[in-house]
Amino acid sequence: MRAVAASRRVVYRRRASPLHAARAPVAAAYGSALAASALIVQNPVLLGALLCAVLVAAAASGLGRDLLGAARVTVLPIVLVTVLVNVLVSRGGLTVFARLGDWGVLGQMNLTVEAVVYGLVFALRLLVVTLACLLVVCTADPDELLFAFRRVSPRSALTAALATRLIPVLSQDAQRLAEAQRCRPDGGARGARGVLAILRATVGGALERSLDVAAVLEMRGYGASGRAPRARHAFSRHDLAFAAAAVALVGLSVLTAVSGAAPFSAYPLVSLPLGTPALAVAALLLVLSAVPFADRRGIEP
Repeated sequence: MRAVAASRRVVYRRRASPLHAARAPVAAAYGSALAASALIVQNPVLLGALLCAVLVAAAASGLGRDLLGAARVTVLPIVLVTVLVNVLVSRGGLTVFARLGDWGVLGQMNLTVEAVVYGLVFALRLLVVTLACLLVVCTADPDELLFAFRRVSPRSALTAALATRLIPVLSQDAQRLAEAQRCRPDGGARGARGVLAILRATVGGALERSLDVAAVLEMRGYGASGRAPRARHAFSRHDLAFAAAAVALVGLSVLTAVSGAAPFSAYPLVSLPLGTPALAVAALLLVLSAVPFADRRGIEP
């Protein structure tokens, strides 16, 4: 129930924040830059800084409770799955804390501290990427985002728009059909037969809806005109600030990974030098992600 309640809160709603004031592609690029930075860097200190950056961005956007709720629901499964799988699969590492013997085709099963550490770091990276994607979902208007990509691939944009509208409708149809089946005097078909009956009715309804939508689009002349005209709107200061922050975050992450300013190695022994460059990069990542939220001019409460 807690997972369902948390998932219901993670939806787009217009809020009074600089990130919501930016256009949808820019907001999506900002969240994607945070996720991409987490995929580029490996140092857990930098990943922790990016996690703080995502949470700070969520709090500044009025989404602090939503993302914290989602984090509480997802952090334990992510950590358990990544650590368990990596410990059982990885054969690297010199610090063995458990010898489980020969497991046949899997070979000698030795559990190492290094495998646990790498699993924890991978779980941290996956958590940052997940929360950054949720930040995009909550701050980028899906309609505006699809509208912005109509010139690149209008059919794909239309397909995505229809899917996001029709999938919830089909889900509601399936729920109503299941309730109607349970209300029958004989109880209706149960088990696999009942599920197949509901699925058959839902798929039939989806096909009928698709024909209706196609007929409406044909009547409105979809596909008869040329390429959609370009909508010319000047970039606002919020657009420029978040776009610059996204470029700076990815650029700094790439530069750090290439230069080796924040090294980290889990195998064969854990190596995590906490020097000034690593701490400086972590602080800079946090500052770059938070600076665009400082300008709240024109944001209506």
